[in-house]
Amino acid sequence: MNRALFAAAALSVLAAAAFVVAPAGLAADTPNATPQHVDDFQLTDHTRFAEHLYYYGYSPAIVLMTRENGSAFSKDASQALEKLNAAYAPKGVVVWALDSKLGDSRDAVAAEAQAQDLKVPVLIDEQQLVGEGLGVQREGEVFVINPKTWSVVYRGPMDARVDQAVDGLLAGQPHLVRAALTGGQPIAFPAKAHSADFAKISYAKDVAPILQEKCVSCHINGGIGPFAMNSYEIVHGFAPMIRETVRTERMPPYFADPHIGSFKNDQGLTANERKTLVHWIEAGAPRGDGPDPLLANAGKRAPDWPVELGKPDVVVDLPAFKVPATGLVEYQNDVVPNPFKQDTWLKAIAMRPGDRRVLHHVVSNHVPDPNQPPAIPGGSVGSYTPGAQPQIMADNTGAPVPGGGKLHFQMHYTTMGKETTDVTQVGFYTLKTPPEYIKRSAVISTFSLYIPAGEQRHTEVAYMTFPADAYLYTLYPHAHYRGSHVELKEITPDGKTTMLISLPKYDFNWQRDYDPVTPIHIKAGTKLVATWVYDNSVHNPANPDPKRNVTWGEQTPDEMMYFRINYRWADETTSHIRNDLQAKLFASQMMGSLDSNLDGFIEKSELKGPLTYLQAKFDQADVNHTGKLTAEELSKLMPSRRMRKQETPDV
Repeated sequence: MNRALFAAAALSVLAAAAFVVAPAGLAADTPNATPQHVDDFQLTDHTRFAEHLYYYGYSPAIVLMTRENGSAFSKDASQALEKLNAAYAPKGVVVWALDSKLGDSRDAVAAEAQAQDLKVPVLIDEQQLVGEGLGVQREGEVFVINPKTWSVVYRGPMDARVDQAVDGLLAGQPHLVRAALTGGQPIAFPAKAHSADFAKISYAKDVAPILQEKCVSCHINGGIGPFAMNSYEIVHGFAPMIRETVRTERMPPYFADPHIGSFKNDQGLTANERKTLVHWIEAGAPRGDGPDPLLANAGKRAPDWPVELGKPDVVVDLPAFKVPATGLVEYQNDVVPNPFKQDTWLKAIAMRPGDRRVLHHVVSNHVPDPNQPPAIPGGSVGSYTPGAQPQIMADNTGAPVPGGGKLHFQMHYTTMGKETTDVTQVGFYTLKTPPEYIKRSAVISTFSLYIPAGEQRHTEVAYMTFPADAYLYTLYPHAHYRGSHVELKEITPDGKTTMLISLPKYDFNWQRDYDPVTPIHIKAGTKLVATWVYDNSVHNPANPDPKRNVTWGEQTPDEMMYFRINYRWADETTSHIRNDLQAKLFASQMMGSLDSNLDGFIEKSELKGPLTYLQAKFDQADVNHTGKLTAEELSKLMPSRRMRKQETPDV
């Protein structure tokens, strides 16, 4: 989605949200506490997958049952929920469990769900915001929701009345039932007990500082946000939309799972910040006493270059390009003179889009002079994607740019209904002396990507095997409109698996680098495994064509399975270059792109999608007659032209 459409969508959400009544304090131990309207939310389940309530507006019914860990009552109720799911899921009914109990960690919930062989997703309501809004009181409460009106048609225990309520919705004859629930243990909601104090939350001392730290960098005049947060009045006017985007975890646009890894550029809200904003808005977003800290932003504009870096040492203007009002724009490949005549090391790279509304991405590389072989490695000289931050090298590392030759920039534009001209600038921040270490990059991908038409949760897996010890500095996942979930894990030679990053819900409109606070040590022989989940169904509102079997392609209506990593070799310095290690790593791409079961061999069934035609040559390539191809056998089978194309990093 380009920025103009994003702004329009944001205003549309605001208009709709203006009619949502925030939940007031709910009476205890009575089904009359049920809200008249179920507000949207997003929660991560016990398998690390994000579930978004309003996504399932197409479903005839949604069943939600509360539970908690370590309870015999919840165990019995969960088994009944499993039976209900088995009966109604084939009819399109969505069935979830909801765990709002404080202290029930996701890992503990996942372990108990596995022990009880639960298939129903258990949504983890860590901040209790969903439970508060629903008026949850006890474990074992069942809510049957009508997605056509987002109202609760049944609330009560897990008994025959649940089936009756679901059957009524399936028949198009909903009827309202409220039944008291006395079994099971009460679930404590400490904040709800003090909801009268929400109006005492200070805008000046509690709310505005959160917005200033986590939101204003985008929501400033000239920034990427659709409105500027420069006064209480602006925030108050957008308060319903802010509440909705916080509850659905769309804002701030930082999507790494907070329970996995720790990253330098974490702009996500903490649990307390999330609850503070939602509770304040539910109290009517009162102004209260004290000065307005956001007024200081009124005369400010988004800076041309990152504040933390200042003005670049060298700025390169890319050729102007006139973007048409409509249509599919072919990639533009700009080649400009290299401003560095001598070998140079970069400490940071920032890109300044000429028009953010149409510039989707930029990738680049150094093109050496054929008459002047480079003395240092060449590679990327910067990239840009929606929501991108500057690329900053760290820990005595630098990005090499050989002297001479050219710089190549691949420009991807999307139209916005109005003709415009883009003139993007690239800012280079140089090191005065060579660093100790070289920051490298590689891409985990699969060139056999194939997403069947209409498939809602299609999974693709690929990996690379590190031939030597290394340190990871940056993790960057990329897909197009169908990408919905992504994870990266490491599997060490002894079989130990560690999750490095998880994005429960991937958002194509906001793509960014995730830089670990401490570089991650990767041991020799370790596989880095990327897992992507795609939504190619008609229910994905961004899907360009759900009737299409999708394969790899550069344009946005196509799709990619892409995970870039930036790293350094532990045994490489600027005075001891190890291009041999880089070559060995890239050699592992071919096996890793096809070996979906991670066993180090290729079975005939793993030659899928665009490579299905190679199955006819499989037996001939299998010279050892094992029913599996080794890396050597696979290399002789694969078309080298295709491989060369895929080895080029792209977004």
